[in-house]
Amino acid sequence: MSGPPFLRGPARPPDRGKPEMLVVLLHGLGADGNDLLGLAPHWAGRLPAAEFSSPDAPEPCDMAPFGRQWFSLQSRTPEAILAGAERAAPILDAFIDHELARLGLGDDRLALVGFSQGTMMALHVGLRRAQAPAAIVGFSGSLVAPGRLAAELGARAPVLLVHGDADEIVPLAALHDAVAGLSAAGVGVIWHVCPGMGHQIDATGLEMGGAFLAAQLVGPAYDIPLSAVAGAA
Repeated sequence: MSGPPFLRGPARPPDRGKPEMLVVLLHGLGADGNDLLGLAPHWAGRLPAAEFSSPDAPEPCDMAPFGRQWFSLQSRTPEAILAGAERAAPILDAFIDHELARLGLGDDRLALVGFSQGTMMALHVGLRRAQAPAAIVGFSGSLVAPGRLAAELGARAPVLLVHGDADEIVPLAALHDAVAGLSAAGVGVIWHVCPGMGHQIDATGLEMGGAFLAAQLVGPAYDIPLSAVAGAA
């Protein structure tokens, strides 16, 4: 019997020397690893020893003739989304374990960054690992099954969530639901709402994401409260 598919995708190693940290970039529905690898040049200056790895999701997108998906979103019921995230989680976990072992790094040198469906996966997988990642950053996404997180929590990683109040794909309410679910599970979270922004990452989000990753991976690390507003809400 064959095992789960092994993820592959583009990566950007440090300009010099051996990687001392790993930033895994998780793309959204209908995109691929090349999409989020474009974040690496914006953050490499703050994280000069980081390897950025941006795997392609395991399935062809079933809602477009191109791109990939972590799981199908043709049904968006909470039950279908949970089942999809649970099916994709071991595949992503195996990729993370492989990359950390390849680089000789521990979870304390790992950060997960997601956009949209990639945020779902970053939160779902990152918070259920036996050892906490150094940071999780989520743009324009949501927390799958927030009511189950406290019972299934593996380790409390500090989280930054950024969302636009004009998001036409993932409503702003998803941010507030995620913050409530994370806080209820005792996970420290900073959140920020970008006024007038749709389903995207803007310059403010890039700046905040880079600063957050640098603080958690390079230091001094933020002491994240259970729920904090990082900017305008």
